[in-house]
Amino acid sequence: MSLKTVNTALTAAFVLFILWFGTSFVVSPESVAPGYGLPSWPSGDGGGFLVLKGIRDVAGGLVLAALLLAGQRRALAGVLLVEALIPFADMATVLVHHGSTAAAFGVHGLTAVAMVVTGLLTLRETRKVPVPR
Repeated sequence: MSLKTVNTALTAAFVLFILWFGTSFVVSPESVAPGYGLPSWPSGDGGGFLVLKGIRDVAGGLVLAALLLAGQRRALAGVLLVEALIPFADMATVLVHHGSTAAAFGVHGLTAVAMVVTGLLTLRETRKVPVPR
C-alpha cells in the first residue's frame, strides 16, 4: 500500500469525522456537547456557541474535502497542519475550564496529533525528489 493511499484514507476519515461531528453540533448540540469535555452546559443563550462550533467544524471538513477531491495534495498537507490548531485549541479550552482531562487529551489532543502526522506524511509524499544525472 502506497503512502499516498494511506494519506488519502486518513484524510478521508478526518473529513467524514469532522463533518459528522460538526453536523451533530448544529443539529443536536445537547446530545453531543457532553462528550466535548467541558464540565457544564452553557448558561443563558450560550447554546448558540455550540452551533457556531459545529459550523466551524463543517467548514473545516469541507475545505479538506475540496482539496482532497481536487487532488491538491501539497495544499491539503498545509491545511491539515493549520487545521490541527482547532482540536489543539479545543483541548486547551477544555483544560482551562477544568473539564475532562480524558476528553481533552484523548479526543482533542489525539485528533490534533493525528492531523499533524497526516499533514507531515502528506508533505513527505509530495516532496520533489531530485532526478539523478
